[in-house]
Amino acid sequence: MAGGTGSATVDFGAGSNEAQVSVAVPEILATSKAESWVMGDDFSSDHTAADHRYFPVFASLTCGTPTAAVGFTIYARSTEKLTGAWTVRYVWAD
Repeated sequence: MAGGTGSATVDFGAGSNEAQVSVAVPEILATSKAESWVMGDDFSSDHTAADHRYFPVFASLTCGTPTAAVGFTIYARSTEKLTGAWTVRYVWAD
């Protein structure tokens, strides 16, 4: 069973309710499954670890269907306008 983990940055820019990031995973299959989340101790160039701990209160993450040998997209949607870059984690498996 192939699989892997990683992190990416989703950027809401100057203020938006939605953001997305494409994750390149050349070994992924079209039948693979992907999941994303925010770790409470992560930080980004725009947000502290404390900010990341509150991210799930305002926003959710979903992953698009993988494209074989390409990767998948992580979608972020928030009830409030968020700004800047946030670190997100992901895992995928066949």
